Amino acid sequence: MKNSMLSLCLFVVMLNSSCAQDPENKAVSASVIPFTAELFVDELQIPWGFAFLPDNSLLITEKSGKLIHFSNGKKSIISNTPEVYQRGQGGLLDVVVHPKYAENGWIYISYSSEDGDEKGGNTTLMRAKLKDNALVENEILYKAGPNTTKGQHFGSRIAFDNEGYLYFSVGDRGARDENPQDITRDGGKIYRLMDDGTVPKDNPFVGENGAKTAIYSYGHRNPQGLIKHPETGKIWDHEHGPRGGDEINIIKKGANFGWPIITYGINYSGTAITDKTQMEGMEQPIHYWVPSIAPSGMAFVTSDNYGDWKGSLLVGSLAFQYLERLIMDGNKVLSREKLMEGEGRVRDVREGPDGLIYVAVEGKGIYKLVPKNN
Repeated sequence: MKNSMLSLCLFVVMLNSSCAQDPENKAVSASVIPFTAELFVDELQIPWGFAFLPDNSLLITEKSGKLIHFSNGKKSIISNTPEVYQRGQGGLLDVVVHPKYAENGWIYISYSSEDGDEKGGNTTLMRAKLKDNALVENEILYKAGPNTTKGQHFGSRIAFDNEGYLYFSVGDRGARDENPQDITRDGGKIYRLMDDGTVPKDNPFVGENGAKTAIYSYGHRNPQGLIKHPETGKIWDHEHGPRGGDEINIIKKGANFGWPIITYGINYSGTAITDKTQMEGMEQPIHYWVPSIAPSGMAFVTSDNYGDWKGSLLVGSLAFQYLERLIMDGNKVLSREKLMEGEGRVRDVREGPDGLIYVAVEGKGIYKLVPKNN
């Protein structure tokens, strides 16, 4: 009876969004805006990811394949970047710097690559160093396979934890019935590596016959948010659901997050994917969105620059074109606010080393949220 009622709720929600994880927990327009959004980097098309260097300059990925260095108000194009497989959601994707970048100079980039024998492309993780406006010492750390000509669900966010392990996501690549639940296949997974690309000996599937040993968790759809919690050090992700059912998850070693066996979403056509929203042995999200907001990028607010925002989680919405602030109590979402409404498709959000929030908006650029009390 419980699953039947939940399935009915999912169908009704597409017609009336009053049915959700918490019927009262709807995103509302913020009553107080403690910042002014100033365009910091202009004339960007799809700034998929960006990262701060120790000198406060920025590395910015354009999905088209350009890697941009923004310093002292000027943009320059980095050379010797990887050739990307441009199809659908594929391209040059995330970029992060090593936690000890000042010591080792390593930069990590994810992108879609057609390397391999099969036609098409798949998600690839590489590292390199920056010298004289060019990437040098380029190393491929992981290439998901097999290639496919499908253009969706590359995943591609990257994060480091407190121990220096490197996590990155690969979406299910449009093969939901083959990839996410099979640990012998890439796709629909969160992976964990050492910073040089080797597989940690304590990864959960090391020693299992045929397993992709870089896998840390599985049963994911298309994670486009990945971040370390500033207090617990745990890795959080958010991922696109289908029609409804975007999720926030706390990643656990060896855990199965259920896609597509359990989901709070339905097919884009309105038909059911499954009648199950929970099952023993599969993780529940700490929050899900119905209807979908199409989340991309995420950042915790750790500074005191924005009044009572400290501890909030910021998530970009591609579908509704705003920045969402989730007011948290530990792992529980208490309420949601819409910020920067109508500004455009928010692709990424980061807290800078100056404690300010930076937001990448497609077709415009990167905004700096300047506190009004400054």
